[in-house]
Amino acid sequence: MEALPFVPEQIYHRRQDIHRRYGGNWQSGICPSSTHPYIFIFSGATGKQHGYRDGWENPNVFAYTGEGQQGDMQFVRGNLALRDHVQLGKRVFLFDSLGQGRVRFVAEVSLCDVDWFETHDSAGQLRLGIKFFFQRLGAYIPVQPRVFDQMVAEPLTVMEAYLRPSVTERSGLVTSRVGQGAYRKSLIHRWNYACAVTGFDKLEVLIASHIVPWSKATDAQRLDVDNGILLSPTYDALFDRHLISFDEKGRIILSTTIEKQAFEKIGVVGKERIDRLSEPNQRYLDQHRTQFGQLGK
Repeated sequence: MEALPFVPEQIYHRRQDIHRRYGGNWQSGICPSSTHPYIFIFSGATGKQHGYRDGWENPNVFAYTGEGQQGDMQFVRGNLALRDHVQLGKRVFLFDSLGQGRVRFVAEVSLCDVDWFETHDSAGQLRLGIKFFFQRLGAYIPVQPRVFDQMVAEPLTVMEAYLRPSVTERSGLVTSRVGQGAYRKSLIHRWNYACAVTGFDKLEVLIASHIVPWSKATDAQRLDVDNGILLSPTYDALFDRHLISFDEKGRIILSTTIEKQAFEKIGVVGKERIDRLSEPNQRYLDQHRTQFGQLGK
């Protein structure tokens, strides 16, 4: 393996240290080099105004939004180069944008999956975005695209997953699987490929459960990965109906509307807990507990 041309955590001047030496459009977020087998990708806070949602799902998987500020994203230019970088023999280098032309090198990454998600464009209009899932080069993750494809009711082939949905499919975005694939995948990575409560790891039956229910959530909350927990079917059903909730330390709370013996018959013992709750998770759970408390009144 060729040595890294950049030092992790080191700060570089983007135009002078990267583009002057290797080429690529210094104004783009995705920058294939015309002179080297490299693609540079840049992530920063300013992308949020265009509906970009980037970040680490876990220590080894980075979710990166494709390029395109208005309308549905498509697999052209930089998006196409990223999708096909392995076949093209291109290495991908991830940088954090710090402002004033400065960037911090994060890691070399490799594509492990890609899917559609709902987001807004620069004009605030809902559109389809492309979500790339990159793994740190050399890191192992237990789920690959072919496994993800087996987890939907109507399995998508790899090429179908890459194709832009039809007008008919797009018309039902908020209720269809189109545009929601990336959300589920983000939760799978976020919760380390297992039920957040039990550790059950058969991904084909685990459910991406919204904390604030889809029907009551805003558009932003529906898209927010922090508003989701990966659960096995029993816990998802109880959680969705506000028959269980979790306190600020992740400990399970059982509804008093069901006898404890009834919970035990379905394997819920009352000692379960969720570890690794983020602060945003806890804020959403505050809202869930409000609904939970109202059931007992």
